[in-house]
Order: sequence, then C-alpha cells, then structure tokens
Amino acid sequence: MGDRRREVPGTDRVLADPRVAAAVRRLGHERVVRTVREVAQRARDGLIPPTRVVADTVAALPDSACGMRRVLNATGVLLHTNLGRAPLSAAAREALEVAAGTTDVELDLDSGERGPRGASAVAALREAVPAAEAAHVVNNGAAALALAATALAAGREIVLARGEMVEIGDGFRIPDLLTSTGARLHEVGTTNRVRLDDYRAALGPDTGFALKIHPSNFVISGFTAEVPVAELRDLDVPVVADIGSGLLRPDPALPGEPDATTTLTDGADLVIASGDKLLGGPQCGLLLGRAEIVHRLRRHPLARALRVDKLTLAALEATVRGPRPPVTESLHRTGLPERAAALADSLAAAGIPAEAVESRATVGGGGAPGVDLPSAAVALPVRFAKQLRLGIPPVMARVERHRCLLDLRALDPADDEALRRAVLDAH
Repeated sequence: MGDRRREVPGTDRVLADPRVAAAVRRLGHERVVRTVREVAQRARDGLIPPTRVVADTVAALPDSACGMRRVLNATGVLLHTNLGRAPLSAAAREALEVAAGTTDVELDLDSGERGPRGASAVAALREAVPAAEAAHVVNNGAAALALAATALAAGREIVLARGEMVEIGDGFRIPDLLTSTGARLHEVGTTNRVRLDDYRAALGPDTGFALKIHPSNFVISGFTAEVPVAELRDLDVPVVADIGSGLLRPDPALPGEPDATTTLTDGADLVIASGDKLLGGPQCGLLLGRAEIVHRLRRHPLARALRVDKLTLAALEATVRGPRPPVTESLHRTGLPERAAALADSLAAAGIPAEAVESRATVGGGGAPGVDLPSAAVALPVRFAKQLRLGIPPVMARVERHRCLLDLRALDPADDEALRRAVLDAH
C-alpha cells in the first residue's frame, strides 16, 4: 500500500482552486498559505483524507480580514456599548468609502496649500448648533473632558457637585480622569442636593471652571436639588457642561435629556458631548462653545494626541448633514406590535413556540438614564438565547423571566427576515 501522504495536494495546487484564490484576494496570501499548510498537515497526520484539503481550507478561512462580525441587536438597548453603540447611517458608511482613499482632509484645494483639518465636519457642527461660536472634535467624550481640564484648569481647581462625581462603564471614574490632568477638584453640596450658593462659596482665584456632568447611567430621586446651567451662567468663571449623550437639539422622544443647543443657549461656555450615542455617529468627542475657549483647546499641545482621523471626520459630517441616523429612527419607531406579531406567527407556523409580547426598551450608552421606551418583542424558550448568539449572523437577545426576548425597537425592519431565518436555524 502506498504512502497516503503523497496524495496530499501541494500548496500551489490548493491555491489554484478558485475558492481558495478568492480567499487570497480577500484575506491576503500569507494568511491563506498558513491555513493551507495547517490543513495539509492534518491530512499528512491521517486526521482527514487528502481529498478534503481544499474543502477544509475554505471552511477554515473567515469571510473577512476583520475579526469583528455583524450582530443583530435584539436586546432592546438602542446604544449597546458591547455592540459598538450607534450603528452608522447609510450616508455615513458611504462617506467612509470616500474617506478611505486620498482626500482633502487637511488641504485647501483652491490654494493648493495646507488647510484646516476637517473643516467641513466642523462647519457641519456649527450649522447644526448655531449657538456654538466654534467647534472641535477629538477621539471620544473622555478625551474632550481631559482636554478641557488640562487646558483650562491644570494646576487649578474644578468646581463640581458631589452628586456628579460619577463612575461609568468598566470602572471608569470621572474624578480620576480630572485629577490625572493636574487639576484639583473642589466638591460642593451633598450627594443628593446642591445649591447655587455652594458654587459661589467655592469660587476663588484658583478656580479654572465650574463643571456640570450628565449622570450618564443612574438617577437620583426623592429629596434632591441641582443647579441648572441657566443659573450657573452668573458665576464669574467659565461653565463647562458635559451633556454626555450627544443630542445636538431637543428631541420630543426624550424631553428630559440635555442637548447642546439648549445648554449653550442657557449660558454654558463649553459643551462636551459624545458622537456615537444619541447623535448617531462615529466614536468621537465634541467640544462646542465660545470661540476663545475652543481655540484655546484646539491649540493646546494635548489636542494633537487626541485628534481624530479622516474616517471619523467623514462619518461625523455625513451623520450631522445626512438623513436621520438609525438611533433616531429607533427612538421614533412605530408599528412594533405588528412586526412582533408577524414574526411570532411565522415562527409558530414552523413549529417554534413563539409569542408576541409587550416589552420595554432603553436608550443605553449613558443616555436618558431611567427612561423606558414602549416596545414589542418575540418571546422564545430561554435555550434560544445561546443558540442565536452562536449563529450566523449572531443575534443578541435579552433573557428575562426565563424567556429569550427578541426586542424589535433597536432592529431595523429590513432585518426582520434575517432575524426570522436565524431563529429557524437555531431551532
């Protein structure tokens, strides 16, 4: 009997297969060759027959050079941090395609000379928030706050309410960030109550600015009191407001959520916000406000380390200037009970115990804490949660009261069919 190892196809022969050649174009030569050799070695070791080398190589190769995979968000959390927060609009994705090549991100085409970086994105923000005299963009909300603290209060004091010294996701604490810049914190008030006189009493020659922080992911209720920006504006120091979730203008779906336009109109000198939350764009930090302050931040040496790339600038501009992004669509979505009923009926007809139920969705991502949004879901046996998570495409559901709930509030109606197929595959 001959040596079966001689029957194992050579690397060049495997690479010549059209399916493997397509993978080379998609993933690169080195990665595919490495996989071919690994599979071929399994054949030489007798673990698989030589005839399976090509098929097993194709099966072992990913669909994309990127390790991230598209996930259907059926959690009922509109801005799910673990799922990348705000999904980008079609306009923003198209802008990414343009920005992926060579662009005029820092070039004045009229003169041929160097131009202001991301000028069109900044102009879009100014148009969207006329109350802002100037705007600047950094790589996230924490970076925006760190830049403000460094440029305006390093070696000085930041006055803020004790109840706004918050911790957000992954153990990240606002006080730690602020003190890391060299600023000192002067806490005022108590955990649940603070008055304007508390701020006034704290001011002194070392005060850099007064800071208001959005509570992000919790609500204090009961015997409480806070000082709005409209009252802080009379203090003899700059007022910086971190509104967190990134609304540029009021949204009737979230009447209690702070927005940049109102906060600036009320008297804030600088507003800080995130781009990948309720704004619905890419991860970035927005700094909007008085021209003198924004210019000071832009020219600070730290600003270079915190600047964003051309992809972020392009997606941000397209989000601000384009049609409503997916997160805004989710906030104002209608017809949810009808979608849930249709999906449940279709699954039940296939023999799957599915039921349309009422549900409650949340904004997530530190936006609108304590606010529930009416929604609808399809309830399945709890075993479906893991099976759907491991499927193709993966589906993230919510487990509640020993049921797997597929909440439709954050899911585009165009994805209902993909969700239905995923459940059928998991059955």
